[in-house]
Amino acid sequence: MNSVAAQNVALPAKSADELFLPAYTLWLREVVRFYRQRSRVVGVIASPVLFWLVIGSGFGRSFHSGAGDRPYLDFFFPGALIMIVLFTSIFTMMSVIEDRKEGFLLSVLVAPVSRSAIVLGKVLGGTTLATIQGMIFLAFAHLVDIHFTIGSFLLVALTVFLVSFALTALGFAIAWPMDSTQAFHAIINLFLIPLWLLSGALFPLENASLWLRVLMRINPLTYGVDALRQLLYPGTSGTLVESMATLLLFALFMFGIAFLLVNRRSTKPAA
Repeated sequence: MNSVAAQNVALPAKSADELFLPAYTLWLREVVRFYRQRSRVVGVIASPVLFWLVIGSGFGRSFHSGAGDRPYLDFFFPGALIMIVLFTSIFTMMSVIEDRKEGFLLSVLVAPVSRSAIVLGKVLGGTTLATIQGMIFLAFAHLVDIHFTIGSFLLVALTVFLVSFALTALGFAIAWPMDSTQAFHAIINLFLIPLWLLSGALFPLENASLWLRVLMRINPLTYGVDALRQLLYPGTSGTLVESMATLLLFALFMFGIAFLLVNRRSTKPAA
């Protein structure tokens, strides 16, 4: 009787180990593999920095940001930060397709591992990478006269994490049913780049035409750019609580979609 009770008490701990240990292993694998490929690290940072400098400087004298006397380079800074997060989050999830081709994903699926651990480990791995890359970009903040307090810095980090988590889960959901990296790139170009363009990164929502404002309002990435802009430039119009709540709901929704896709795929009968 005592042994049965002891086994029942031990079950939750065992279940936790079965979830978090595989998730940690997959998370660590994502991080190590990314930083071993130095060209990817340099590319993810360098491309948005160049984009920020070239676009920001080019539009600086010919485009009114609608942000008072603030230069366009300053206005574009949160958008460039979101671009880094977007690129890192999405393209890190190409590893799902690569793992399937190499047979690694199959070995994980047939192992006695919870499908939740697969989603959690892969998504947290991409989220960690995207968050780190985004925070590195903040080193350029002094160039646009941005100054942080401890509180504002932590809120910026939280915002970057939420955006990273949501976009990584979105990338996972896109990559999971695919067997081709070419198809993945096609979806990226067709869907995710417009998602960024309509986020308020390049131009403010208030200056857009009516149909664009409607699209921007229903774009969850708009609230990430808006939250960052409010935190980086205090006094910017907007509601921070609303933006953060929308990001949280977007992150939970996309993680739920990714979780459902993995479980639905795993229940298919073998050929």
